[in-house]
Amino acid sequence: MNLVRKQVWGFIIILVGIISSVNILFAATSEAAFNLPNETDPQDTFPVPSGIKNQLFYLQRTTNTNTVIYSLNVNDKGELDESTPVKVFWIRYPEGGMRKELNFIQKAFAYGTISKKNKDGSFTIQLVAYKKKEFTLKKSPIDNTYKMYTLINNKESEIKRVYIQIDPGGTLFNPNVRYIEMKGKEAATNKPIMERFKP
Repeated sequence: MNLVRKQVWGFIIILVGIISSVNILFAATSEAAFNLPNETDPQDTFPVPSGIKNQLFYLQRTTNTNTVIYSLNVNDKGELDESTPVKVFWIRYPEGGMRKELNFIQKAFAYGTISKKNKDGSFTIQLVAYKKKEFTLKKSPIDNTYKMYTLINNKESEIKRVYIQIDPGGTLFNPNVRYIEMKGKEAATNKPIMERFKP
C-alpha cells in the first residue's frame, strides 16, 4: 500500500512540474505590462543576447527577461552532434545573466526540440511546445556554416528571434496568446523580415 501511495505522489509531482513548465512558456502577465506609453511592445526593453558561441536564435516571452538560447551542438573538435544537433539552455538575466541548463520537464514539454536528419544532410527541427512550425538546420551557401531557417511571411528566412506576447484573461491550458513574432533575415536578399501570427 505504501508503494502505491509513493507512486501516486510521484505521478502528481511530475504532473505539477509539467503544468508549471507550460505555465512558464505561456503564462499570463499583469495588465500593466500591456499599457505602456505610445503602445511600445514590452520586448523593446528586453536584453539582446550577444557573444554566445554557435547561437542560432533565441526565444523570449512576456513573462520575464529569462531567455532561451538555441545553439548549434558541437563537440570540442567543432563537429556537429547529429543525434542532437541543437542545444537549448537559459540565459537568466534577472540572475545576472547566468547560463543555466534546462531541466528534464522543460526539455520534454516546453523548450526542447525534435530533430530528424534529411537525405540532403539538413535537419528538420520542431519545437516541442509548437510543432506546427517547422525549422530547417542546414549550411548556408554563403559561408558554409549551419544556420536555422523557416518560412517568415512565406519566404525562406534565417530565424534570429522568437517572441511570445500574452494578454491577460487566459487560463493555464488555454492562455490568451496575442501573437507569436518571428524575426530574421530573408535567405535570398539578407534583408530583415518579421511576421506576427496568432497560433
